[in-house]
Formats: sequence, structure tokens, C-alpha cells
Amino acid sequence: MLLAMTKPIAAFFGSVGRYAFDAAAGLGRFGALSASTVRATRDAATWGRLLVVQMARIGVESVPIALFIATFTGIVLALQASYTFTGAVPIYFVGTLVGKTMILELGPVLTGLALAGRVGANIAAELGTMRVTEQIDALETLAYDPVAYLVVPRVLAGTIMFPVVTMLADAIGITAGWVTSLYMLDMSTEEFVRGLKLFFEPFDVRFSIIKATSFGLTVTLLGCYYGFATLGGAEGVGRATTRAVVASSMVILVLDAFWAAVLL
Repeated sequence: MLLAMTKPIAAFFGSVGRYAFDAAAGLGRFGALSASTVRATRDAATWGRLLVVQMARIGVESVPIALFIATFTGIVLALQASYTFTGAVPIYFVGTLVGKTMILELGPVLTGLALAGRVGANIAAELGTMRVTEQIDALETLAYDPVAYLVVPRVLAGTIMFPVVTMLADAIGITAGWVTSLYMLDMSTEEFVRGLKLFFEPFDVRFSIIKATSFGLTVTLLGCYYGFATLGGAEGVGRATTRAVVASSMVILVLDAFWAAVLL
């Protein structure tokens, strides 16, 4: 009887132990890839000619989706602020809420999450396909460093372009909130700008850039990690892509809380 009761408990703790071991092993592999990426930055001759191409793919091609999200976020913020402030707070505070919320929070976070789905998935699928078709092994055979050739340009491009796309999203979101205030809330430009300038601090922009930079670094690095770790053919590529998006989204939210606790 006692043996029968202890079996489920033993199985439970065994599962927890295996999960913890796998998590620790994955963290170690991720750390090793990160260290290899730092070392490979010295090989500028390999990654330098690929950087601009990756900046265009990761940054420029992501602008439409980021601006689409920012536009409707700005519209919703203006409308909800007007609804919340009705009869209690001066209407020009709509500009304050739209500006502060877009720059400090929704601009970088929503852009990061959107690009995690687009960029992280793309990188994981591309590198995962190269892994299962042995193209990465072929690079090593040809005396190319796969990390310098595949990882470094993508990570650098993401780190550079995520802040650029985020700043565009912030600007478009605020502009959308301003247009909504003019034509749907019967506000004047002077009232909106008054609220926008009321609590604005230059540090707000720096804070947004810091968050976006960390998001770009982690999204691209996680995409590369899961792509390099792909096993099992087409099914493995699908799993790697899903894991890259989920992990990137979770890390973005963790970093969002971290930077708020540290810098604000």
C-alpha cells in the first residue's frame, strides 16, 4: 500500500527534476551561444557585408505592421482617455495620457511583441531549416564561422533597428491620438499639445529606446538559439518557431517589468 502511494509522488518529483535539468541545460546552451556571438563580433569581414541586408529585413520590412498597430493604439488611447476623464479631469489630459502611454509602455512593448512574432519566428524558421538540411554544417566545412555568418548580423540588426521602428511607432501613435482628438473629441491642437507637454520628460524617450534595444537583442538572439537547436525535420522547425515566439514574448514582458523597476 505504501509503495503504491509513493509511486505517483516519485513520478512527480522525477518529472520536476527532469524539467529543471532540461531548463538548466538549455540556459547553458543559450549562454554559450551568447558568448560565441560576442566573440564572433571580431570577425567583421564575415558579418559586415550581411548587416545592411538584415537591417532591411528586420527593420524596414517590419515598419508597416508596427505602424498599423501604433495607429489604432493611439486612436483607442485617445477615445478611452476622453471617456475616463469626462467631467472629472480637463480634456487636455488626453494628450498627456496618449503621449506618456505610447512612449513609456505601449509603443515599445506592442512593437516588441509584434516583431517577436514576425522577426523571431522568421529567424528561427530560417536557421532551423538550415540546421535540419545540414547547411550550417556545410558552412563549417567551408571554414565559415556559422555564428559570425548567421547570428551576429541578425542580432546586431535587431539591436539597431528595434529602437528605430519603436520611435516611428511612438510618433505615429501620438499622431493618431492627436487626429482622433481633433475630429472625434472636439479638441483643438493647442489643447492636445498642452497635455502632451504637461508631464513630458526627455528621459521618457531614452527609456523607450533602452527597452526597445533590449527587446531587439533578446528577440533575435532567442530566434537564433532556437533555430540552431532545431531537431527533427519539418516538425522540429515548427516547434522551434513556436518556442522562439513564446520565449521572446515572455522575455519582453519580463524585461518590461525589469526596466520599470530599475529606471523609473
